[in-house]
Amino acid sequence: MRALRAYLRSPAGVIGAVLLVAVIAAALSADALFPRDPLALAGRPLQWPGANPRLPLGTDNLGRDIAAFLFHGARVSLLIGLVASVVAVGIGVMVGAIAGFYGGWVDDLLMRITEAFQTVPNFILLLVLVAVFGSELSVITIAIGLVGWTAPCRLVRAEFLSLRNREFVLAARGLGMRDLPLILGEVLPNALPPVIVYASVVMAIAILLESALAFLGLSDPNIASWGNMIGAGRAVLRTEWYVSAIPGGAILVTVLAFSLVGQGLNDALNPRMQVL
Repeated sequence: MRALRAYLRSPAGVIGAVLLVAVIAAALSADALFPRDPLALAGRPLQWPGANPRLPLGTDNLGRDIAAFLFHGARVSLLIGLVASVVAVGIGVMVGAIAGFYGGWVDDLLMRITEAFQTVPNFILLLVLVAVFGSELSVITIAIGLVGWTAPCRLVRAEFLSLRNREFVLAARGLGMRDLPLILGEVLPNALPPVIVYASVVMAIAILLESALAFLGLSDPNIASWGNMIGAGRAVLRTEWYVSAIPGGAILVTVLAFSLVGQGLNDALNPRMQVL
């Protein structure tokens, strides 16, 4: 309850939560509001928003309903962000916890592997993975998670290095607690708050990476995602700019929502930011 009250005292966090709830509501209501396949032909191509009352946001260059694409795309983009963040944070927590808890040669080895991944820019590594394994939605989502684990790993490692010699850890060792229960039950819960905050950043980055792939024509063309809509509008960007601008605005709002939620979580979970 104290964390919730601290979160509600953060204006940025409250605004972010409202925006995120709106995006989630759009995703959940997509089937009810737009029961037809969003990839199906809905009317004459390139109808501007407001030109057809039946199609309030107009149509893209293939004649698809932009409003239906937008609502169904919210579901896909949120799914990509959620799954990719779980993969990235899961790998980062596992590697960072082992490195920070044991130290020594284990830490050196795992950090050299982490640095090897960091030498290649995330998007370049993502392009390589998509080129090798394909552009299906599941492949793209897991690939985004695989290129984003290094930052959570370093964050968890730093937390474990500062916690492993604290009194409660030494006391648990003295009572004969084994390493795995000690890591999972004592150290990890105290190291999680900054990781939870960073998870919101990973979600936002995942949505942006999928959109960048789609803009280059490398995403799965058989799904209704905001990135695919932006990619489809690339050919008519100079004249019918709304085709790309509308999903681009949705991505902007969603990324902003995750960023503000992360700021609110930081205010709520960081003891130095809490007001006594």
